[in-house]
Amino acid sequence: MSALTSEFGKVAVLMGGWSAEREISLLSGKAVLTALQAQGVDAHAVDVDHDIATVLKEGKFERAFIVLHGRGGEDGTIQGLLSAMSIPYTGSRVLGSSLSMDKLRTKQIWLAAGLPTPDYCILNSEMDCAHAVKKVGLPLIMKPALEGSSIGMSKVTDESEMISAWQKAKACGGVVIAERWITGKEYTAAILNDRVLPMIRLETSHAFYDFDAKYKAEDTKYICPCGLSQETEIQLSLMIKQSFNAVDASGWGRVDFMIDQNNQPWLIEVNTVPGMTDHSLVPMAAKQAGINFEQLVIEILRGTCCE
Repeated sequence: MSALTSEFGKVAVLMGGWSAEREISLLSGKAVLTALQAQGVDAHAVDVDHDIATVLKEGKFERAFIVLHGRGGEDGTIQGLLSAMSIPYTGSRVLGSSLSMDKLRTKQIWLAAGLPTPDYCILNSEMDCAHAVKKVGLPLIMKPALEGSSIGMSKVTDESEMISAWQKAKACGGVVIAERWITGKEYTAAILNDRVLPMIRLETSHAFYDFDAKYKAEDTKYICPCGLSQETEIQLSLMIKQSFNAVDASGWGRVDFMIDQNNQPWLIEVNTVPGMTDHSLVPMAAKQAGINFEQLVIEILRGTCCE
């Protein structure tokens, strides 16, 4: 028995699930599984379905590495089940997961904490589209509050595009928000056990860093070191930690933000279970910090606990 098997016991790598991000989760899960097994961890792939409680109980798993993206896996649902079963798991607890998955609640908490995030409004129906343009202005970005990977999002530059953008977002279910468009550079900051890793600047030929830019485009650029001064990164790290803690996120994750043409940072969202392929952003930031993929998954697993 390896030392890591003794340390962690039998580990379920939870992947797949039933969200719109299922296929990306399977890729992330396979990468994590391979890295854990290569180091002697007794890790097993578990493609999560609605019978997951039975699978976990019958499998006698002692720990869970969550690599589920989106609803059912990143929103507190699986975290609540694991807590009830007293199985330690990676990442944010129930509250942090559910708050971070909800872009609206995240923004409301950030604003209450005095943190910078773009102006927004809620659209309950097509009738609210005209009001949103007046309140937020154009261009703006339309978002479903409960999806990840930029699913259902649209940049709107003309009022005539509002209704179709709202319908696209509404089709994802849940609340729809319109957010002020920030013209500037896109960044992401990975967090690993209370440490902010080197930041990454994203460059895409798309209107924004959408699903295709993330997973399909071959011209998306990831720049790390990101070009900011060391002093600026240190200052931003304090804001990133504060924004992460404000929504009760913990363990590991990622905070996306932008810096506008006046050098003002704007917080966009928190990801509590980011992508984990060897081409994903958290592994990229970890590599810049001198942490390879195998070391990264072990560090995440060491951060497990049970509520």
